[in-house]
Amino acid sequence: MTRPEPQGGLGDYLAAQVDKPQLRFITCGSVDDGKSTLIGRLLYEAKRLFDDQLLALETDSRRYGTQGERMDFALLVDGLQAEREQGITIDVAYRFFDTDRRKFIVADTPGHEQYTRNMATGASTAELALILVDARKGILPQTRRHSRIVAMMGIGQVVLAVNKMDLVGYDRERFEAITAEYRAFAEGLGLPDIRAIPLSALEGDNVTTPSRAMPWYDGPTLLGHLEAVEPARAADQPPFRMPVQWVNRAHADFRGFCGRIAAGTVRPGQTVRVLPSGVTTTVLAITGFDGDRAEARSGDSVTLLLADAVDVSRGDVIVAADQPPEVADQLEARLLWMSEHPLVAGRPFRLKLHCQEVTASVTAIKYREDVTSGARLAGKSVAMNEIAVVTLSLDRPVVFEPYAASRTLGGFILIDKFSNETAGAGMVEFALRRAANIHWQAMEVDKAARAALKGQTPKCLWFTGLSGAGKSTIANLVEKRLLAEGRHTYLLDGDNVRHGLNRDLGFTEADRVENIRRVAEVAKLMVDAGLIVLVAFISPFRSERRLARALFEPGEFVEVFIDTPLAECERRDVKGLYAKARRGELKNFTGIDSAYEPPEAPEIHLRTAKDSADRCAQRVLRAIG
Repeated sequence: MTRPEPQGGLGDYLAAQVDKPQLRFITCGSVDDGKSTLIGRLLYEAKRLFDDQLLALETDSRRYGTQGERMDFALLVDGLQAEREQGITIDVAYRFFDTDRRKFIVADTPGHEQYTRNMATGASTAELALILVDARKGILPQTRRHSRIVAMMGIGQVVLAVNKMDLVGYDRERFEAITAEYRAFAEGLGLPDIRAIPLSALEGDNVTTPSRAMPWYDGPTLLGHLEAVEPARAADQPPFRMPVQWVNRAHADFRGFCGRIAAGTVRPGQTVRVLPSGVTTTVLAITGFDGDRAEARSGDSVTLLLADAVDVSRGDVIVAADQPPEVADQLEARLLWMSEHPLVAGRPFRLKLHCQEVTASVTAIKYREDVTSGARLAGKSVAMNEIAVVTLSLDRPVVFEPYAASRTLGGFILIDKFSNETAGAGMVEFALRRAANIHWQAMEVDKAARAALKGQTPKCLWFTGLSGAGKSTIANLVEKRLLAEGRHTYLLDGDNVRHGLNRDLGFTEADRVENIRRVAEVAKLMVDAGLIVLVAFISPFRSERRLARALFEPGEFVEVFIDTPLAECERRDVKGLYAKARRGELKNFTGIDSAYEPPEAPEIHLRTAKDSADRCAQRVLRAIG
């Protein structure tokens, strides 16, 4: 079975392919529901395999297959060695195929819970979701989880493929019971269009041809439905939006703004607005790979030339002047957490929203969503594969639209600033309106003036180390000697701050992150006042110490690592805290059941097992001058 020869000349065939409509869809569901087998069967039955692919399939089926002497169609999609050895899908596998009526791009996504984040990647660009259910097992938690993500990603078209009907004797009642249960669940998700199809991917029933074993089913085959379905489109013509990807300076007299139109239509002479600056101008010309154009519409990649010399940079958005999207720096969003390390409020991330990239932090976790019932659950952290509604604070305003209105301007990812891991995928719901009323108030007296009055260079000396390492002792000695020299100082001690400012915080990871965030902000204000501020906190996590450093200007933040062995800290345990932690009476105690992450490159590294507190204090004083 090979790909059919094109009818007519090659030029006619290629022209027909350009004009042929395209559908992007994903397959998802629980593990072993038969997703890869189904896609392999579709490719095979649609006669879209070349001879070398068939030969490779036959060879791989003998080596890795699970179907005895028969071809194992799953191997057409499961490309990773680990997938073939385990018989599961791990990565998202994209495949292209076409029929006489339509082109398809299918993303075969993993079923295992640990790879749910990969499924979200495939769903982000899909127009239809093919959700498989094993007829023997029915609706499983992973089926519900994937369906919730499908709804979250705004996919309006769903095919419920009840697979492996051959293993339940093609029982109509079983099919109808599964369909009824799923429709009841999907109603709460707001999934508007569900087509249920009973099939057997292994035997080919209802995949491309009607099944003789199920005469009671009179609906379309799977391929027939995929060819005929019309993806949900916006009811009204959306206004023009184009995120700027690149500023093209081909020569001294040319300045064009390149991007892919996210929505709407643009023509020369049209009035547009550049956001976030808000400057208005008109489109002078539109050019593409085929030359100047009289019009460009959604999906086109073009270069716009503007009539005026306005300031436009990568990440700006050129929009219809009379219908601009919103601009805000405080957002509420729905977030799918993808990192193995739980999300806690306060940590900074890079937020990438279309071509914009800003620093963002989750200021509050409003609630988590139960994957089965959708119930709102309280919590101070979000684990991998959980969905939560959060509030975000950005370091500068971004141009956005709610995800329900625009995937391009409403979908974002959070990137770990230090590992570059994609930590979460989110959908903007709305701006926090009150934030739009908050602006920086200009002050005539600045930090330089306050520092000059005190005759000193303001700094933040950040002492970090285990409990009992000697942070407070050394910081106290440093402050006394600075005071004797006439310097203006203030010491923020971890225990003392918890009696007032941070008395509402415990010792969970989320509370510790917030503890350091608040102290860092206070320290920043004190440095702005011209003081030399000493901060003596365990501050066990590198990410929070980096967050604190980022608040200060270069040279203002001095990290002082009080490096004392754990055994020595326990020996000095005047408060008896380590003993309580060893007995299990103190939970989340640093060094016992909570990690301490030593600084990687502190400005000052003190080893108190070798040097006295006085000598350590002298080293700090010499280092800061």
